[in-house]
Amino acid sequence: MASKKNSSLVKRAGPTAISHLWLFQLVLLLAAGGLMLVNMYLIFMWSPTEAVMGHVQRIFYLHVPLAWLSFLAFFVVFVGSVLYLWKRNSIWDMLASSAAEVGVVFTTLVLITGPIWAKPVWGIWWTWDVRLTTTLVLWLIYVGYLMLRAYSDNRSQAATYSAVLGVVGFIDVPIVYYAVNWWETQHQRLVIGAGTLETSGLNENMRITLYFSLLAFIFLFSYLMWERMTMKRIEEDLRDAKYSARLTNLSDVRG
Repeated sequence: MASKKNSSLVKRAGPTAISHLWLFQLVLLLAAGGLMLVNMYLIFMWSPTEAVMGHVQRIFYLHVPLAWLSFLAFFVVFVGSVLYLWKRNSIWDMLASSAAEVGVVFTTLVLITGPIWAKPVWGIWWTWDVRLTTTLVLWLIYVGYLMLRAYSDNRSQAATYSAVLGVVGFIDVPIVYYAVNWWETQHQRLVIGAGTLETSGLNENMRITLYFSLLAFIFLFSYLMWERMTMKRIEEDLRDAKYSARLTNLSDVRG
């Protein structure tokens, strides 16, 4: 019932609106790509080299925005899941599942860039401290979320179960974020963002680079979300079309 109520943008919009949506998607892609190119220049050419860690510190400008945007993605999963359980409207399920996919990709990159940064600085690729362990748990939760959806034959049941997991799983996000303040870990305490306890030591150019990188990743995140939502709407239209065709065939046979 929900999927029939929520037809796609392509069904509802006329040719002019469709062209505007396509143009918006193209502009978003070009903006994300252009900002990311400038971001690479700022990170590797313009931002000064950190005195202690050297060039490896430049991973910071990728690692931190990826982590922040993964938190945002899982917050979107949380909101979409709550709204789906409340409204039973498939648009919220599509929003939550799209955000989960993007969040898993970003968290995977966090788990890759972190050890690359850690090895020269700490002398180890990985240690089971609270921040790293809870981040890995966060990744496993949302990989499980996607697997639950992928291997369930009942779409409505999969949407409900994954929504519950999306709500419960979000509990780990503040634990990951504040872990360095709550426990002694290999990481230093929060030096930027909410809950900061220490000064960051970043000079003005470093701060500009970090916030520009965050902006570039926000555009990338927005484009990926738009793309996945569009794909999911198309997939839903195809399922509805197949369902309607089967009903028509049954009516013809009975007639």
